[in-house]
Amino acid sequence: MTVRSDFALELQLGQVAARAGDSRVKDALTAVSRHMNAGTGRNRKGGRALVGLLEEVRSAAAVANEWQVVRLVQDSLDYAEGRILRPDFEERYELFERSTKPLSSHQDFAARTLSSALSFFSQLGDNYLVEHPGATADEVLAHVAAISRDARYMQQSQERRGRYQILRGSAEVAAWFEQVFTERLDVEDPERAARRIVMSPESLEILAADREGQLLLQAAELQRRRRGLRTLRAVVEDSGASESDVQRGLDGQHWIFGGQFVGQAVQRRLVPGDEIDIPLIRGDGALHIVELKRSMSLHGSLVKKHRGCWVPTAEVHDAVSQAVNYLVGLDEHRLRIRRELGIETRRASAVVLIGHPALQPDVAEEQINEALRTLNTHMSRVEVMTYKELIDNAERALGADASAPSTGWP
Repeated sequence: MTVRSDFALELQLGQVAARAGDSRVKDALTAVSRHMNAGTGRNRKGGRALVGLLEEVRSAAAVANEWQVVRLVQDSLDYAEGRILRPDFEERYELFERSTKPLSSHQDFAARTLSSALSFFSQLGDNYLVEHPGATADEVLAHVAAISRDARYMQQSQERRGRYQILRGSAEVAAWFEQVFTERLDVEDPERAARRIVMSPESLEILAADREGQLLLQAAELQRRRRGLRTLRAVVEDSGASESDVQRGLDGQHWIFGGQFVGQAVQRRLVPGDEIDIPLIRGDGALHIVELKRSMSLHGSLVKKHRGCWVPTAEVHDAVSQAVNYLVGLDEHRLRIRRELGIETRRASAVVLIGHPALQPDVAEEQINEALRTLNTHMSRVEVMTYKELIDNAERALGADASAPSTGWP
């Protein structure tokens, strides 16, 4: 933390010294002044030592029951440590004296800005009444409020340099953009289209770098993800879809697997002889591999009856064994992979996507999921789930994102 030591603080401490009566308090203030003036050139010395000296002044004033000095020195500490802004500190310092001096530069700027704004809105009201002599007070206020909303999208005039324009209806245009992107637009990549439109010269003044403009990109991204899920669901429910078809549907959609994944690795052949279907990167930099098996075209069933319980079949166990073999290979080549590719495989984990509950219509979906979850509880680095469960989880996450209040574009 940087401790501030400047002329404003020195002036304020001078006022503190004028109010101090106890000799110990004055001596402590003298030590503060001596420290500040020990800097090189015109620079005043600060640092943690200054904070410590100010705290000693505060303690001495408290012992001497000089509580006004305690309050003033607390202001000194708050300013030095950045808890009070300089304009506020300077204004508070001016209050210590009865002064007829003009406003400070900050006060003058605020006063002029407020005066200009009120004058502008007053002129707007007068002009509106000239055009609408019978207008009520509510109508005038509504007109001024509409202008204030459009003012956020003010543009520089192309015909008259140095002049600016407030385009009426700009706020409504921005709202229309949002409605189009969320409800009526169907393009291949709405996020890319949104960025292109927002960054075009014609729309940049309207949308600007504004929170409402970010809503468009968020809505476009949600639409892109929903469309990706619809496409993926159609693939996994297709009885003729191969593993390659499923892989194309999942490619580039690492968000489906959860927010802990920050990206998808480009290199799939990390170990000689093995090629990972989808290599994901977790937030901690560790690798997470996705092993894809067939969905509706799986040769065999997902679960079978064994002693009155549903248990995973050999199809599932074989897929798990394949994922375990990948993890073993990654462990054995960990140092080379980290050195050459910068990927950490020591804490690598895997998920196996296999089958669909519709493969076994005579078995309840809950029973299939329960059998796979029971298997998962006995494995530390490999998880098994159906494609339907993966997509259902992703859709629930999208629903939560859409209903949550916006906090800005990530």
